[in-house]
Amino acid sequence: MSQPASTDRTARAGDVLAVVSQSGPTVCFYDAADDRLLDTVEVLAEPHELCFDPARRLLWCTSAYHSGYYHANSGRRTEVTVIDADTRRIVDVIDLSPEHGPHGLALDAARGRLYVSVEGGADRPGGVVVIDAETRRPLGRIDTDAPGPHWFALSPDGRTGFATNKEAPFVSVVDLDRGVLTAKVEVPGSEGLAVSPDGSRVYAAGPYFSPSLGATPGIRVIDVPTGTVTAVLPTDSPALPVHLTTTGRLLVGEVRTTPDPDSALGRQLPGRLTVFDAEDHRRIGEVEVGLFPLTITSSPDGRLGYISCVVSSTVDIVDLDTLAPVSRLTVPKLAEPGAHGLAYLPRPA
Repeated sequence: MSQPASTDRTARAGDVLAVVSQSGPTVCFYDAADDRLLDTVEVLAEPHELCFDPARRLLWCTSAYHSGYYHANSGRRTEVTVIDADTRRIVDVIDLSPEHGPHGLALDAARGRLYVSVEGGADRPGGVVVIDAETRRPLGRIDTDAPGPHWFALSPDGRTGFATNKEAPFVSVVDLDRGVLTAKVEVPGSEGLAVSPDGSRVYAAGPYFSPSLGATPGIRVIDVPTGTVTAVLPTDSPALPVHLTTTGRLLVGEVRTTPDPDSALGRQLPGRLTVFDAEDHRRIGEVEVGLFPLTITSSPDGRLGYISCVVSSTVDIVDLDTLAPVSRLTVPKLAEPGAHGLAYLPRPA
């Protein structure tokens, strides 16, 4: 696919995009300048999300289930795989037992702490496991009082964490210094989230994706000081992934379906990347992407957006200045589901 002249991808030589394939089960590494597949690392079954630690040049990867997905799996896994981002070799596998169902990842680079959301069980609610990024040892856990916290994000100062909850009607707010749940912000079942650079706002997608739900889909804007929803940015279809670029654009992945008696998720239509201005909430525009967008990231300069679509197992690369498609990666998979977690890896300084 041809690319707009305004996007000079040659400047990204040496940068790499890492992409999870859930059914691979693999992490694939692509050249950010020309989309070449550079390497493939086999990992444990059902990898989900990625998080890049630039100081240690490590890539963290959660594996949530033995097979399947949320609400339809053969059992929860307990591992986080650690990959050397430059040699593309596994250097560690951390077992979080008795915690299980690890999914969301967030790194506090200043304190060297990694936070991993985990699902609840009969003896405890869902929560967040704290890992020392240097020793790779778990330091403890923080309850979120919800069965399935999935995505997790940090305030810029690393003192507050926010967990979205598919099955609970609130976003959990936790004090990371004290290790306690401090608030529940009413949101009707939530998916992806992002935090503003000043920490004053959280953008959470809701309600939890289900074609049968009647609640109006959109992005709930949470005012952090008051712990209240102050606005809803409406979307045409259920929204799952949310990402905030360095240039202040809020990227939202919408899942579009029609009813299908043979599938609880419906028949998939091309998804949509919808872009808002994070400050004034203006809807800037949208562009069609693959089937079932599930994760979004962007280049450090905010010029390119990357949208992984799990059913089509593709990653759409979009020029965020023009909202024009740049290219599309096809991520190898053995079966459904396919492409999921993403991480942009700038070349070593």
